[in-house]
This record gives sequence, structure tokens and C-alpha cells, in this order.
Amino acid sequence: MEQEPVDPPRVGDWYADAQGQSFEVVAIDPDDGTVEVQYFDGTVEEMDADSWQENRPRPTEPPEDWSGSMDVEREDYATDMDDGDRGMWANPLDNFDR
Repeated sequence: MEQEPVDPPRVGDWYADAQGQSFEVVAIDPDDGTVEVQYFDGTVEEMDADSWQENRPRPTEPPEDWSGSMDVEREDYATDMDDGDRGMWANPLDNFDR
């Protein structure tokens, strides 16, 4: 019995492999017939069209924690996340000299 073909990959879409690992399609090279994917942990892998069909990835929702594949550490954030008395609730007049 022949399996139905899998939908073609789309850049930016998230899929899950047979082991349940989530990955995003980050590039498609139609000339080479390859698909480049990035797993949530940041690992990048390239697969050919035959491997895509064999793996039978299924569409899935992107992870809620977007920072997984970005390799972002707490000290890399643009702001100090622990500074509770500043930010959008702070009074801007507190910074003026009296």
C-alpha cells in the first residue's frame, strides 16, 4: 500500500517529526531539492525531498517559548528583567533634578 505524499514544506512553518521534536523550516533550495530546518534547541539540519517524504513531518504550532532556538540568555535581553521599580509603570518625572 502506497502512502500519500506529504504536503510540501513552507518557510516559517513549524512541523513535528516522528519522535515529536518540533522544528521550523528556515530555507528551501528548489535547485538542490533540499529543505533546511532548525530544531527548537537551535540545531540546523538539511534534508532532501526524499527524506522529507520519508520522515512524514506533520504541521504543528510554534512553541510558546520563542527563545529556545534563538540561543538567548537572560543577560542578552535588552533590559534588566529584575528591575521592578522601573519600566513602563515608572514616573518619568522621577528622573528630573529638583
